[in-house]
Amino acid sequence: MLGWTSRDSGMSSQTYLLFSTGPVPVAGGMQLTDQMCSAGAQPGWVGHVSVDDVDASAKKAVELGGSVHVAPSDIPGVGRFSMIADPQGAVVSMFTPLPTYPQGARPPSEPGYPGWRELLAADWEKAFDFYSALFGWTKDKAIDLGPMGTYQLLNTGDPPAGGAMFNKPADIPHPFWLYYFYVESIAAGAERVKAGGGKILMGPHQVPGDSWIAQCMDPQGAMFALVALKP
Repeated sequence: MLGWTSRDSGMSSQTYLLFSTGPVPVAGGMQLTDQMCSAGAQPGWVGHVSVDDVDASAKKAVELGGSVHVAPSDIPGVGRFSMIADPQGAVVSMFTPLPTYPQGARPPSEPGYPGWRELLAADWEKAFDFYSALFGWTKDKAIDLGPMGTYQLLNTGDPPAGGAMFNKPADIPHPFWLYYFYVESIAAGAERVKAGGGKILMGPHQVPGDSWIAQCMDPQGAMFALVALKP
């Protein structure tokens, strides 16, 4: 649907696939274990935030009121990661790549790459305090959504990651991060979602800045979104 290729990461404990656009890995995928499912895990996307020291960041997350879901662990040939939850329960991963791990600069708006991230929080201001203290993020422009409140853009440093926080609608049961992936056109991307057995939950429609988005769900129930520069 996004034109990715995949390869096995080489982990001995489980199968973990690396998804790439061209030579650059952009995402990964794994099977939920019985232990994860028994703890309430469901199919979904988890973003990775780059940090200098995964172990120190995991410790700090707990001190700030968060919790550690996966203790700091190594991915052979890739790097070290730890999965945490913020104090409101939204899950995110922290990652330090090995110096040999290919990253590379991505062209702007290249199809297949993540293009936006937004946190649907129970209380975005408290959530911002947590992420700001943990990762050093600062506030960028704030957009007034009327009855929906404030849509707070984030400044994550250089290069900017592109993201925002806002208070989730009442009918969404728990806070989570939603990830947007670039496609060449929103109409074509939405059609591929439906052809692959997924659902369009909202959109496609235009948003400020002249981009077009659609929020979607894959056949296993994982929510994601598409973004494009043309309809």
